[in-house]
Amino acid sequence: MKILLDYLWMPFFFGAYVWGGIYAATVALMASLVAMVLLWWLWKRELNRIYLFTAVLACVLGGITLYLRDPEFIKLKPTIVYAAFAVGLLGSHWIGERVLLARLPQKVIALPDPVWRRVNFAWGLFFIACALLNLYVARHFSEATWVKLKLFGFTALTMLFAVAHVPFLGKYLADDATRA
Repeated sequence: MKILLDYLWMPFFFGAYVWGGIYAATVALMASLVAMVLLWWLWKRELNRIYLFTAVLACVLGGITLYLRDPEFIKLKPTIVYAAFAVGLLGSHWIGERVLLARLPQKVIALPDPVWRRVNFAWGLFFIACALLNLYVARHFSEATWVKLKLFGFTALTMLFAVAHVPFLGKYLADDATRA
């Protein structure tokens, strides 16, 4: 169910963009991200902080985009989200006892602390790269190219980056996960 919620916004954003352009897509993005927060609340009876942060940011930047009729603001949203992820991941190397990724529930994979630190650092660098790529494409390419990158490019890059970890982390998979 969570994977469905993670990508709930995509068909609405894309459909609205094709149907009505960037301003319709902005409204669809704002509405679908608020729906994600509400659906998570109904399902788990708790707030998902990442969903909430993303929804609030989309509503603020989307609201500015709609008010000023300037799509540059909504184009900043992925950069800010990726930068926040990077700051959280990289900052956790100096704040707290364990890096951020090591604090997640470890049902499928259990890594030694030094490996968690390397993986956490790699993801932090990955999100910095995504933030910079989004900023570059938003500033130097067409709106249609930016929409394609936002929808398909970052999804593909994230999946490829995750899969690239498998050869290095495969030996740490829990026995139940390898039998499934």
